[in-house]
Formats: sequence, C-alpha cells, structure tokens
Amino acid sequence: MSHINNYKTIRATFDKDTIIVYQAFNDNIANQAIELQKFGSEFSFHRMTWIKPSFLWLMERSNWANKPNQERILEIHLKRDFWDKCLELAVDTDASKSEGNIKDAQILVQWDPERTLRGSKLNIRSIQIGVSRNMINEYNENIKKIVDLTEKVKKMYLLNSNGKFDKSTQLLPKVKEYIVL
Repeated sequence: MSHINNYKTIRATFDKDTIIVYQAFNDNIANQAIELQKFGSEFSFHRMTWIKPSFLWLMERSNWANKPNQERILEIHLKRDFWDKCLELAVDTDASKSEGNIKDAQILVQWDPERTLRGSKLNIRSIQIGVSRNMINEYNENIKKIVDLTEKVKKMYLLNSNGKFDKSTQLLPKVKEYIVL
C-alpha cells in the first residue's frame, strides 16, 4: 500500500510492537480464543477472516455485539511486523475489481466509512483487511494477546442508548494515525 491519503487513513491503537485489531465472534470461538490466546478448532482456518483497527466501524458492523454470531467483541494485539506485511501484500478490492486479481490475493483491503459513536458515517474511510485462508495460520501465530471487550461494549451500548455519549466517549480506544512506511 504505497499511497494512502487523508480520505483513507489508517487510524489505530498501537505501540512499537503491536497494533490492535477488532473482530466479532460467537461464544464458542471467543471463549476458546480467550482461553488459548490464539484461535483454536472452533475458528475456521479455511476461509478469509476480516480484521479491523477501527473499533467504531466494528461496532456498526456487529450492532454493538447484538448481531447473531457477532455477540462477542475481541481486541486482538497483533504483531506489527505481520500487520506491515499484510499492508505490503494488500490488494485493494475497489481498485482491483476490473483487474481480476482479487481471487488470488493473500490479503484484501476494503475502505469503509468511519463511524461516529452514534453510528453516523463520516467522510473518511477506515481500513479493514481480509486475511486469506493461505495466511490465516500466520495471522494466528502473530497474535500476542486477545482481550474480551464484550462487557465494555455492552456498557457503552447502554450508555449510548441512554444518551450518555460523553461517558461512552471516555471508553473509546485512543487512536492515532498509523504511518505506512
């Protein structure tokens, strides 16, 4: 990914070693992942999995952990070396539709509208990365830690439902721009 502009900016929580991505799963997958601190036999290693550094985008996608099979929100601390490798291998789904190289891609990238706490679309895009089945084992090996955010998400959903967006805002992850070198 040689070019990212202000419209398409990677905003994430990260440190020198890891970047946090989010995924939503059912109880079986989430419980096993938390116990193992990796994905286990409940997780499908035979299909693409999508990872998102945007917490609010995943909240929109999972309806704040209220959609079937997306009731559990996991915060995945992923090694930055692997994330950077994903960015290098990434094929943008929008740019590649006419080129036909999507089906062979190891990593896909989509840019979706970033969301506000209230779910409104912003005029900026957030990245999500599709890790192909050819790289899922490598993805799993590069997980440093998995944290269950489900209770925090439910608390935020309740605060939002009661119009207490200021209190919910305080629980949001602290993000900054991720510079692609």
